[in-house]
Amino acid sequence: MRTNLLAIAGNDILSGGGLQIDILTSHQLGAFPFLAPTCLTTISEEKFNIYPTELTIFKEQLSSLNDVPFSAIKIGLLPTPEIVKATADFIKGKEATKIVLDPVLVFKENQDETVVEMAEQLKAMFSLVDIITPNLKEAELLSGVTITDEKSMIMASNHLLELGANCVVIKGGNRLVSDRALDLYRDKNKWFILEKPIINKNNNGAGCTFATAIATYLSKGIEKEKAVELSKDFVYRAINNSNEYGVSIT
Repeated sequence: MRTNLLAIAGNDILSGGGLQIDILTSHQLGAFPFLAPTCLTTISEEKFNIYPTELTIFKEQLSSLNDVPFSAIKIGLLPTPEIVKATADFIKGKEATKIVLDPVLVFKENQDETVVEMAEQLKAMFSLVDIITPNLKEAELLSGVTITDEKSMIMASNHLLELGANCVVIKGGNRLVSDRALDLYRDKNKWFILEKPIINKNNNGAGCTFATAIATYLSKGIEKEKAVELSKDFVYRAINNSNEYGVSIT
């Protein structure tokens, strides 16, 4: 039996990440995907352009889905503070739904002051979701901790728990060690490192895939730790199958 999963995220015009990979990942893992696009994107002269969904339309999208019984919601790129707030309002009261927040903060179109405002709004959402999945840079922005090694990555995750997060998965990639992709799982009781060898292929969309896979496994009733471990394996296979546009779900 397929579960229902909602992806609140942005479009990736090259289909390596964003809503496109959310659809493929959730379908591959046995969920029926619903979509609430937060933005459209284009590429011009090697520049990535983001066009936020008009706020009224975005709210109407969410309102249209109010009565759908979602087993999980994956939240990705929220391009404006107003869309962040509308998303937070939507997920309030959905205690029975597993929610994964992939807090995308680092994109060139945002001015520094907007990033600060959005970071504060995302922090206010922490207690409403089951797992947050920041990458290293996003974990630094949200926690205020500079991450240089495993110890500081653990410190950052501890601070994110103090800010209200129930469970944190920091996507470290190969920034800390060049030959291994390291991610950190941290909840209120334990932490552990997930590790895979680096694959020298295109990993565009890997972060979206990871977060959506976690949400899909959670929708099946799988516990958090196991869902994260299974998702790590799934992303590794997706990167191994990647093409010039991004990860490939096969």
